[in-house]
Amino acid sequence: MGTTRVRAEKVVKEAKKEEKKEAKAPIEKKVEISAIIRVAGTDLNGEKKLINAIRGIKGVSHAMARAICTATSFDPNVKLGSLTPQEMEKLESVIKDPLSYGIPTWYVNRRKDPETGKDVYLSGSDLDVARKFDIQKMVDMKSYKGVRHMLGLPVRGQRTRSSFRKGRVVGVVRKAIKIALAKADEEKKK
Repeated sequence: MGTTRVRAEKVVKEAKKEEKKEAKAPIEKKVEISAIIRVAGTDLNGEKKLINAIRGIKGVSHAMARAICTATSFDPNVKLGSLTPQEMEKLESVIKDPLSYGIPTWYVNRRKDPETGKDVYLSGSDLDVARKFDIQKMVDMKSYKGVRHMLGLPVRGQRTRSSFRKGRVVGVVRKAIKIALAKADEEKKK
């Protein structure tokens, strides 16, 4: 008599668990998730969480991704591919001009732009182009940093005695080697 009672209690417990599961299970909406999304000129994985996916855009750091999610009031854990086209437009506009959406200026990656004097946020290929032009401007001015860039040497004051030994510029050239190279150059000219 005792074993049937225990079995009956188990069956009742299992039935209650299943009822709870059915009550807890939300009504699943079939949301179509796009696999690849193009945002700010970059192809992103639509199956990733929003906060992780937008970090794939060059220039968007972890902190900036969090600020973008906060400014747009999107859930950072929602899949990028499940956003509607209107939400995607809002996301792109925040990435293009974050200051107009209340993101502080210290998040911006190009403060006091040399040409305009304004705080600008660059992402994607714009960031690469601006960086190349900045380096080229230093090279044209023949500033110390420009010369270092031109020679392929470290720019930020690092020591070169033991580091940076590979590449275009390589350490010490001995006197005997210099003489041999000079003779080889003369023979080529003849």
